[in-house]
Amino acid sequence: MTTYLLAGGGTAGHVNPLLAVADRIRDTEPAARVVVLGTAEGLEARLVPARGYELVTIPKLPFPRRPNAQALSFPGRLRRAAASVAGLVRERGVDIVVGFGGYASAPAYLAARRAGVPLVLHEANAKPGLANRLGARRAAGVGVAFAGTPLPRATVVGMPLRHEIETLDRPARRGEALARFSLAASVPTLLVTGGSLGARRINRTVHEAARRITGAGWQVLHIQGDREGLDDPHIEGYRLLDYCDRMDLAFAACDLALSRAGAATVCELAALGIPAVYVPYPVGNGEQRFNAKGVVAAGGGVLVEDSALDAAWVEGVLLPMLADRAGIARMGERAASVGMRDGTERMVSLIHSAL
Repeated sequence: MTTYLLAGGGTAGHVNPLLAVADRIRDTEPAARVVVLGTAEGLEARLVPARGYELVTIPKLPFPRRPNAQALSFPGRLRRAAASVAGLVRERGVDIVVGFGGYASAPAYLAARRAGVPLVLHEANAKPGLANRLGARRAAGVGVAFAGTPLPRATVVGMPLRHEIETLDRPARRGEALARFSLAASVPTLLVTGGSLGARRINRTVHEAARRITGAGWQVLHIQGDREGLDDPHIEGYRLLDYCDRMDLAFAACDLALSRAGAATVCELAALGIPAVYVPYPVGNGEQRFNAKGVVAAGGGVLVEDSALDAAWVEGVLLPMLADRAGIARMGERAASVGMRDGTERMVSLIHSAL
């Protein structure tokens, strides 16, 4: 019986691929044990137990970005966390540590080295995070979602996708999807999403342009996120949701997406052949721009800066794009040409090779 310790969390970009791999292991190795290492504050605290996995938590340890008291205490706190995880590895008889980035990963990577068990990691972003840059140096396997990710010995495995996305037949589910969201079957659909927390510029621009978009012969499925709080204008053909727990059906309903360029979103849209307008998050280390680079270069999407997303852009760029249905269909074909649906299987194979 193999015991796996899967480490990562914080955001959906870390938690969802971790859960996809955990589910595949559980489905194909019923005797295996899967333990997840995370924090009590991250999204994993809710999603991991809900999926039926044991979650072991450690203190949240963000890498210090500036010299201060927290930076001085960080090495000691990291050593203590790593020692605690190494003890867990020995007590549970863990055979392999698999990391997905996030706050829990660095202690897990150090613990794997201390305990002498193999380490495999997955990097979701084209521009890797600090924990994975450090962990990749001694990892037995390094899986990446995007070609060109600058990590040593990287193998392109794609993104481990949720089963409902990996197996989605969009044409077959379209009728069900349109009915769920009260959308018309005879009108093309623009899906707008900024992620679970929302994206202010995307939300405000589309909300203000709702009548222009629906007047152009499109309907809009707008998922604004839990924190935005826009009022529903009750425009025919415009559906405003705070949250969507069936993104598979949202993808089945749409013909074009307007979204942030988070790694999971880019990979899911490309895998499903959905053309998209990507608006990279303007704060941080710029990884979202790199995430969309490949699919945009292939002609499967277009990139627009957050600061450029306004009423003038809608009038001068989006509305002419919506008028070119054939062009949008070609974009979808090009997106599919670079998308990968078997990222979960590829990542699990990499883990088994390390074992």
